Amino acid sequence: MSDGYLEFSEDDTSTGYRLDRIELLNWGTFNSRVWTLPLNGKNGLLTGDIGSGKSTLVDAVTTLLVPAHRVSYNKAAGAEFKERSLRSYVLGYYKSERGDGGYSAKPVPLRKEGESHSVIMGVFHNVGYNQTVTLAQVFLQKNAAGQPDRFYVISDGNMSIREDFANFGSEFGQLKKKLKSREKTEVFDTFPAYGARFRSWFGLKNEQALELFHQTVSMKTVGNLTAFVREHMLEAFDGGSRVEGLINHFEDLNKSHEAVLRAKKQISLLSPLIKNLDLYNETDQQVTYLTQCRESLSLYFSGLKRDLLSTKISQEEDKAAKLELKRNLINGKLVELQSNCDGINKSIAENGGNRLDSLKKEKNRLVKDKELRIGKAGEYDTLAAALEIPLLNSSDDFVGNKTLVNEQQNSTVEQRSDLNEAMDKLKLEFSSLMKSHDMLDRDIISLKSRRSNIDFNQIKIRDQLCRDLNLREKDLPFAGELISLKEEEQEWEGAVERVLHNFGLSLLVPEALYPEISQWVDRTRLRGRLVYYRVGDFRKSPLKNPDTSLLTGKLDLKKESPFHDWLKEQLDKRFDYNCCENLKEFRLSRKALTHSGQIKGSQRHEKDDRHDLNDRSRYILGWTNEAKLSALQYSLEEKKEELRRCGEKISQKQSSFSDLDKRKDLLSRIQVY
Repeated sequence: MSDGYLEFSEDDTSTGYRLDRIELLNWGTFNSRVWTLPLNGKNGLLTGDIGSGKSTLVDAVTTLLVPAHRVSYNKAAGAEFKERSLRSYVLGYYKSERGDGGYSAKPVPLRKEGESHSVIMGVFHNVGYNQTVTLAQVFLQKNAAGQPDRFYVISDGNMSIREDFANFGSEFGQLKKKLKSREKTEVFDTFPAYGARFRSWFGLKNEQALELFHQTVSMKTVGNLTAFVREHMLEAFDGGSRVEGLINHFEDLNKSHEAVLRAKKQISLLSPLIKNLDLYNETDQQVTYLTQCRESLSLYFSGLKRDLLSTKISQEEDKAAKLELKRNLINGKLVELQSNCDGINKSIAENGGNRLDSLKKEKNRLVKDKELRIGKAGEYDTLAAALEIPLLNSSDDFVGNKTLVNEQQNSTVEQRSDLNEAMDKLKLEFSSLMKSHDMLDRDIISLKSRRSNIDFNQIKIRDQLCRDLNLREKDLPFAGELISLKEEEQEWEGAVERVLHNFGLSLLVPEALYPEISQWVDRTRLRGRLVYYRVGDFRKSPLKNPDTSLLTGKLDLKKESPFHDWLKEQLDKRFDYNCCENLKEFRLSRKALTHSGQIKGSQRHEKDDRHDLNDRSRYILGWTNEAKLSALQYSLEEKKEELRRCGEKISQKQSSFSDLDKRKDLLSRIQVY
C-alpha cells in the first residue's frame, strides 16, 4: 500500500485509506431509514445473534469493492451458494411463506419493485494526506424478474445518504443527474470503470488485492495454506518464457533504450520552443484582437460623424431654401424698381408725352401677373387643404410645407408597404379557408352518397382497391362500419370514438382475398395510410353476457356481417376498458376509460386532446351518418361566414389602397410648386 507513496501520519497503524463509516439505506433488513456504522478508521468487531444482520453488513462492504457477479453472498454465515443474491438484498427478503397449495415456499420482501431505491456507502479517510473519499452504489429493482438497475458513485470528499441521496423527485434518473452536478463527484454505469477509479485512489495496482480481500473477508478455515497463497496472493508468472524473451530481444531493448534517450534529449530541446510558441500564439492573438478593435474605432466615429453631418446638411438646406426665396423676391423687386426707374427716365426725357401709355401697359402687366400669382396661390391652398397642411401666409410656411410634403410622401410609401403585407396575409388566410371549405364540401358530398362515417381519404383508397381488383366494397368493410354505440350509452360517445378511432379505420380482409390485396397494397402508391387485418379461421369464444360497465358492453355489432365473431373477439381482447364514472374507480381498475377520454392500460396512461372530444366531424363509428353530416354542414356554414368576413377585410384594404393612391397624387402635384 505504501510502495511509491509518501505518508505523513503520526504512526504506521493509521497509514493509507481506512474505512471511516458505513451507511446503508434499504439494504436487506436494514429498511426505511439510514443505518450508520462508525469505525473511525479503526478495527471493528461485529457480534450478535443469528439473523441479526452481521453477514448483511459484511456483504454490503464486499459489494462496494468487488463485482457483484463474483460475490458469494452470506458466505460469512456458512450459507450455501446462491442462498442470497443482490436482488434479495435490494428487495429485502426477510421470510418465506407457503403458497395456497402449501407445496412451495415464496420469499416475502420488505419493499416492492420500483417503489424505493437502495444505497450502500463507504467513507474512507487518509490521515496522512487528510483526504476523504466516498464510494457508493445505488440500486433500483424495477421488474419482478432480473437484476436491479444500478450505478456507481465516487466523490472526492465526505458524502452522506441523508443529504446527497434524497430529495431528488419522483424519477430515479433525477438522482443520477443530481449526483453528476455535484462538485468533485463522478458517476459510473459499469463496475470496471468504477473499480479502476477507486483502485487508483487507494493505490491498488491490480485486482489481485481485491480478490484476496474477497476470499478472506468471510473466511473461516484454510485447508492448504500453500495453495491458498499461490491461488489468491500471488499472480501467475511465467519466468522461463520471460527470460527467453529478454535474451531473444536484447538488441530490441538496447535500441529502445537508445530511442528513449534520444527522445528525452529531443524533449529537453523542444520544450522551451513549445513554451515560446504558446507565448507567441497568445501574444499574436492579443495583437490581432487589439488591431481589430482599433480598426473598428474609425468605423464607429465615422458613423457618429455621418449622423451629425446629415443633421447639419438638413438644417443648411432649409436655410438655403429660405434664402433662395428671399433672393427671388428681392430680384423681383429690383426688376420692378429698375423698370420704374427706366419709365421715369423716359418720362422725363419725353416730358410726359408717352407717360400715360407706358403706365397703362405697366398696369395691365402687373394686373395679369397678380391674377396669375393669385390663381397659383389658390391652387396651392386647395392642395394644402386637401393634404391638411398649413396654408401659405409667408415664405417660411412654404419651406416648412415642403419638408412636411417629403415626410408625408415617405410615410405614404411605408403605409403602402404595410398594406401590401397585410393584404398578402389576408389572401393567404382566404386561400386556407377556401381549402378547408372545399374539403368540407367534398366530405359532405361523399357522405350523402353513402351511409358510412369513415373518412373520405380511407374511402377513396378502398374505392381504388375495389376498382383495380374488381371487388365489392361490402366484401371489404372498415371495422368502424360494423360497430355502433348503443342508444342508451350516448354519454360515452366521444370517449369511445377516441379509443376506437384507429381500429375503426382498419380494413377487414377475408382470408381468400388476402394474397391479391397484400400484393396490390405493396405495388400501389396509396397517397395515404392504410391498416388492414387478415381475417382467417379462428377459435370462436363462448358467448358471454355483455358487461355494460365495460367499453365492449356499450357497443352494437352488425350481426349479419361474416366478420361479427372475429370483431367481437378482437374488441373483447384489446378494448376491455372499464368505463369509470369517477377517478377513484379509474385508479383501482387495471384497464380503464373516463368520460373525458383518459385511457389507462396497466402502467401506461394516455389522454390525447389534439382534437375536441365532441368533434363529430372526426367520428367514424356506426352504420348511419346523419349526425356527422349535420355537424359537417354546420362547420361548412361557419367556413362560409369566415370567408365572407375575410373578403370584407380584403375589400377594406383595397379601399385603403385607393385612398393612399389619391393622397400620393396630391403630394406629387403640390411638389410641382
